[in-house]
Amino acid sequence: MAEKTAEKKKKKKRGRPKAKKKKATRKRAKVPAVNQTKDIIPLEADNLQRYLAEINKYPLLTREEEERLTKAYYETRDPAIARKIATANLRLVVKIALDFQKFWMQNFLDLVQEGNVGLMHAIKKFDPYKGVKFSYYASFWIKAYILKFIMDNWRLVKIGTTQAQRKLFYNLNKEKESLRALGFEPVPKLISKRLNVSEQDVIDMEQRMGSWEVSLDAPVKHDSEDSYMEFLPSKEPAIEQVVANREMYERLQEKLKEFAATLKDREKIIFHERLMAEEPKTLQEIGEMFGVSRERVRQIESRLKKKLGKFLETSLPDIVPSAESA
Repeated sequence: MAEKTAEKKKKKKRGRPKAKKKKATRKRAKVPAVNQTKDIIPLEADNLQRYLAEINKYPLLTREEEERLTKAYYETRDPAIARKIATANLRLVVKIALDFQKFWMQNFLDLVQEGNVGLMHAIKKFDPYKGVKFSYYASFWIKAYILKFIMDNWRLVKIGTTQAQRKLFYNLNKEKESLRALGFEPVPKLISKRLNVSEQDVIDMEQRMGSWEVSLDAPVKHDSEDSYMEFLPSKEPAIEQVVANREMYERLQEKLKEFAATLKDREKIIFHERLMAEEPKTLQEIGEMFGVSRERVRQIESRLKKKLGKFLETSLPDIVPSAESA
């Protein structure tokens, strides 16, 4: 019995290392493998990191290469050449977009996308024979497209449609900080002189940038049932004005009938067919009716208008002012 017990103890001791080995193997299996390849972007990287890693694959152009490619595209309009120029300048777009990021706190790639559109437009418009470096020329188009995108989307209502307003939007806060650094109060008058814009434009832009849109359906106060729309002035004329206009129109129609009753045959026909008709007849048509020239009809019409003016001045002095008082 003692021999059997000793043999069992020996078997247990021999089995222990194997159990430890299995346990260690299981722990090692739980550790994820790390891929050290440089070209593979980690899964945690966002879209911006992926984009930056992608555009870094395209080499920058030397001054000679840029000049050669821009001239080749200017002469041939080959899309393949345009693609080379564009991909080599994608990092320039990102660099410029960073300067505008403080104006656009949403997706940064929106600015990059608009800048890329400006880059393509610059490629299309660039003339390499004018002695200007392409990157310098393209930066203006890139900034213009990014700034237009921000201006169009900063508010529901556009806050800048003219060149002066766009200049203000981009430089207003910068100019204020500059004046404060010099010890001056950044009042609209000083800013307008430094930026060469009107003082009213500065005031309007400050108000637009410093306030947000309010829905017209929103309540005036949190506990009120009245909305902002109810306090807007009506574009319709007041009821008093409507009644006054109607009375004036009726009086005028009565006086015109009285005036028509005083006219002779030719004058009466010209009055009704030329002055009062919705589709007046021509001088030629009325001249053929009477068998006279167009000039004669015009003379009669001119005399009739003067007679009508005097009649209305006399009969409706509170509506038609006299020529002397005018």
